Amino acid sequence: MKVLIGITSKNRAAILPKAITSALNQTYQNKEVWVFDDASIDDTAKLQESFPQVKWIISENPKGLVFARNLFMNTPGFDLFCSLDDDAWFINPDSLAEGVKVLEKDPTIGALGFDMLSPDYPNPKETKVYVKASNNFIGCGHIIRLTAAKEINFYTPNPGFYGTEEKDLSIRLVDKGYKVVFYKGVYVWHDKTPIARDLNKQHRSGVCNDLVFLYRRTPALFLWPTLILQIAKHLKFALTYKHHNFIPACKQGVNDFLKWLVTKETDRKAVSMAGFIKFIKART
Repeated sequence: MKVLIGITSKNRAAILPKAITSALNQTYQNKEVWVFDDASIDDTAKLQESFPQVKWIISENPKGLVFARNLFMNTPGFDLFCSLDDDAWFINPDSLAEGVKVLEKDPTIGALGFDMLSPDYPNPKETKVYVKASNNFIGCGHIIRLTAAKEINFYTPNPGFYGTEEKDLSIRLVDKGYKVVFYKGVYVWHDKTPIARDLNKQHRSGVCNDLVFLYRRTPALFLWPTLILQIAKHLKFALTYKHHNFIPACKQGVNDFLKWLVTKETDRKAVSMAGFIKFIKART
């Protein structure tokens, strides 16, 4: 199976080489490494000189993560898409090869998320390597089966720039009969760099997109109770989180959703009741 390892980056020239190097160093041979530079204004484009074996796509205008991932996945000639964040890297050189084996063995798996280490959780929780059923995957390092992604028309663009795109893809995969899994014990390091990261803007977008996700995919019977409950959960988190004041961003995110709701009421394609229940039961 041929794999496209795709990295989307914006203004992170200082840390991007770690992601690229870890992708190139994967022992799995049937792969290509591509980078989408999302209109960076730093020295990202200059990295092409250091990594000539990588295919570079330099965008003059900001397009966003979902656009870039869909561009990667619509590229002909590949069977799998491995997405790696620009501030993430494989810890083990055999990780991609092991992930491909899992997908080759079970054609019903639509998406596989690698386990994650980060500055918040630097020590491995799992010493045993195993595949665990889930209803979502971690965006910083994952593999998607392209035939499955094509069947559900890839990622759906959101009003916000960040958040929930993986969950939305997952519920549609589950609704089509595919499995979403975590590969526990096979780690990607997610550095969570503060470079080019605005926490308030990110949180605002995440709240809005999460509510949009529920509106789009929740069956009618559960729609409004689910939305009200989720808004309450977001507000509770913002009110009780002690490390950062997310209250204004949370309120703005809810307001962004309400504005979107007025203009995008036809943008609703709920999954089946069976798919929704299956998705909920598969929650990690």
